[in-house]
Amino acid sequence: MTWRGTTTIQDRIFASLPYLLPLMYGAQFGNSILLMFPALAAVLYPLIAPVAFIYSLVPFAGIIVFFALLLLVVRNERISHFIRFNTMQALLISIVLFLCQLATSILSNLGSGIAPLLLVLNNTIFLAVLIAFGYTIIQTIRGHYADKIPKLSDAVYLQVQ
Repeated sequence: MTWRGTTTIQDRIFASLPYLLPLMYGAQFGNSILLMFPALAAVLYPLIAPVAFIYSLVPFAGIIVFFALLLLVVRNERISHFIRFNTMQALLISIVLFLCQLATSILSNLGSGIAPLLLVLNNTIFLAVLIAFGYTIIQTIRGHYADKIPKLSDAVYLQVQ
């Protein structure tokens, strides 16, 4: 549903690129799944490798990219609403993943008895990231708003006017 105008192929490509960030952040939760399914790893790693390489070269790249996307893309009304919406949604997914990472690191300090729970939690987070990535990329490439993620898409609409 492109209620703010039509989207061009260029808009669709630029709107889908920010979703590589949450995919990169989410991949760390899926180590056990990626070891069990090397074909999945063979598909995901080439997608996130360029972003991870840049992040490894530049100190504080995560915070720099976050503020650059927020200030230069999301807050720039000369950029199409479609791109700004998808960029903000990718940033919010990344924030949720940061909070998940914080929670899992706190839980991992509770002892080895919690390890099976952490494995299930990490796998669940990873699968949720894969589902969200697939949904958002498919919708974005089709030129539709990926606005069916509960609570998150509503928050994005509030941020991107």
